[in-house]
Amino acid sequence: MIPSITELKVDADDLRVARLAAAAVGLSLADAAIPLPLPGVKPGLANIVALLVLARYGWMSAAWVSGLRVVAGSLLLGQFLAPGFFLSLAGAIFSLAALALAQYLPARWFGMVSWSLLASFAHIAGQVMLARLWLVPHDGVFRLTPVFALAALVFGVLNGLIACRLQRDFMPEK
Repeated sequence: MIPSITELKVDADDLRVARLAAAAVGLSLADAAIPLPLPGVKPGLANIVALLVLARYGWMSAAWVSGLRVVAGSLLLGQFLAPGFFLSLAGAIFSLAALALAQYLPARWFGMVSWSLLASFAHIAGQVMLARLWLVPHDGVFRLTPVFALAALVFGVLNGLIACRLQRDFMPEK
């Protein structure tokens, strides 16, 4: 008996998501190479791609790009199914949930920088909650929250400004 072959149909949207996810993975690898004084604090450069995808193609495409980035990035860094993978996944899920709500905020007052800040704080919240529930079963983990919140504020603003600039200069209208 000859095994059946399932052929997946790839359309232009799939190719676009794959290209954008590859860009996010590349930025995620660059993040991992940047030495920072505290473990767990990273610039989150791949979130710039997620913000641009959200603004241009919607939440579902941003979710695919972020999900693929988490899985592929962890595979390339040798962290797949390690605690770092689950922390990254929790952060991505929380930030995507925040962005799902943020995209409906009035554009007059909320834009790319606001989205970036909301996603950044949600990302940290997801990671700290998972760390408390699974890795560090002690409330002492919450003492690091101000440090992580400061990093989320700084990198959230920077990434939002970068995404805003890239959107303005390089992304043509739909």
